[in-house]
Amino acid sequence: MSNTILEVKNLKKYFPTKKGLLHAVDDISFAINKGETLGLVGESGCGKSTAGRAILRLHEPTAGEILFEGKNTLQYRGQKEKRKMRQEMQIVFQDPYSSLNPRLNTFELIADYLYVNKTYKTKKEIKERVKEVMHIVGLEERLEDSYPHELDGGRRQRIGIARALSLNPKFIVMDEPVSALDVSIQAQILNLLAELQKSLSLTYLFISHNLSVVKHISDRIAVMYLGKIVEITDYKSIFSNPIHPYTKALLSAIPIPKYGLKRERIILPGDVPSPINPPAGCVFCGRCAYKMPVCAEAAPELEDRGAGHFAACHLK
Repeated sequence: MSNTILEVKNLKKYFPTKKGLLHAVDDISFAINKGETLGLVGESGCGKSTAGRAILRLHEPTAGEILFEGKNTLQYRGQKEKRKMRQEMQIVFQDPYSSLNPRLNTFELIADYLYVNKTYKTKKEIKERVKEVMHIVGLEERLEDSYPHELDGGRRQRIGIARALSLNPKFIVMDEPVSALDVSIQAQILNLLAELQKSLSLTYLFISHNLSVVKHISDRIAVMYLGKIVEITDYKSIFSNPIHPYTKALLSAIPIPKYGLKRERIILPGDVPSPINPPAGCVFCGRCAYKMPVCAEAAPELEDRGAGHFAACHLK
């Protein structure tokens, strides 16, 4: 029996604009195993959040396949099938303040998910489930009547996590869940996510622009640039033996938390190409110090370089 819980094949998401189609997610493929965390990293605007939302059909994909436990969720049409998918695949959003309805208190924010998805039949069952998930994520029962503006960022994000957990999902997209929080609170939330994953057998797609955060929680890391995945490997290899020039540039920007130690920065020339008119060949070609004639002509495939280390680069 396969250990793969999610398989994404040739996923594309294009948005129409006045100037043409914006290639937000441009033909990406990857798989995630049960109980694993795959970190998806890249700079702002690379398409990583769009990819996460397309997987959950919050954005309807333009093309591709999304296989969850072997079933293509893009073929789900009826409300019953979609509701089942929503229960098994959830999301925690980046900004806990903007993702919570300010007119609802903590209890109502979590209970609303249960009402909409019809997972519990009676008010008593719903009340018990809300209290249960509040306890799981470390929210005191006295906060049931508190509104989002009365809580700090950490507690608001715990509500978002509790809301996702209330439906007993197997897979959760974490869309930059700690980027809007203070550093000390970030550590608390990351530790909570790790504990929940272990105790509830959860699988995560952890989206972030912060490689240090992703390293802390991920089993494998996928690096994304201009709508494409350029490298995937385990978290140790991505830091010790990066292959793609873009990955090397990203890693060079991480500060070393020791006085007197500096890392040689790789400064990329030029700007990120427009996703409305991406390059014909390698999307990183125009900024790469190792570019060759073939780079401008043909897009490199994501190939296995050994030991499950995949990279999309013509440089061998």
